[in-house]
Amino acid sequence: MQAWRVTVATADEDLVSVALWEAGTAGVEVRPLPGDRVELLAYFAEDASSPPIHGAPGMTVERAEVPEVDWVARFREGFRARRAGRFLVAPPWDAPLVPSPHVLLVDPGRAFGTGTHETTRLCLGALEELALRRPLGRTLDLGAGTGLLAVAAARLGASPVVASDLDPEAVASSVAHARLNDTPIRVVRADGGRGFRPGLFDLVLANLMALLLVDRSAEIRSLLAPGGALVLSGLLVDDLPFVRGAFAPCGRPRERFDGEWAALVYERER
Repeated sequence: MQAWRVTVATADEDLVSVALWEAGTAGVEVRPLPGDRVELLAYFAEDASSPPIHGAPGMTVERAEVPEVDWVARFREGFRARRAGRFLVAPPWDAPLVPSPHVLLVDPGRAFGTGTHETTRLCLGALEELALRRPLGRTLDLGAGTGLLAVAAARLGASPVVASDLDPEAVASSVAHARLNDTPIRVVRADGGRGFRPGLFDLVLANLMALLLVDRSAEIRSLLAPGGALVLSGLLVDDLPFVRGAFAPCGRPRERFDGEWAALVYERER
């Protein structure tokens, strides 16, 4: 790894940053300087030549030493425990010493659903609300990612709980999180709801992209047992009208919001 120090006027920061990315940088750190100037520390592969960037007036480019950084420690500093309703979503290095059913341990990795995204928090809040209203029963976390929602459902009394995903990395992540949280869930690799018998689940959680929810709406709806509940997220507020339309046979949903993101909660009459 090699580093180059590029100094420019603050007004030219965006222009030069774009040029550095186009030149193949692996990352850029921006550091303010006195006199309305900034320093861009750009990292390149060891065999890269001097970055071929041109032209901001008064720009300087020079080789810089690569700082010795403990990237693992830096990552851990940036990923800390976060509240999501009554749950505390925490990495093992920032978890309370005393175990609690409301602590969800998460090992940040490649699968989606580490509790930092608004849609995951919306689903956790919806789960808590449903658990206060009704037994959760047989539960499916569809497109489970890390399996964190499945673990939370089991902690709230759902049983049995299935985490399903088509991505092998997500399946492995769900298995790892079940073990990390010492919570029994069943993990399967399946394409959406096609691997399950219709009418099998009392609760279905689907934190997916809006287009996928609409495309698979009939399939997802078919998984619900009579009187079942459905939690949908992965939605921007602008997605709500056409997702509601696709799931209109499930009745009128309750809506939950977190910034520009939303979730829909359906409950069929028992």
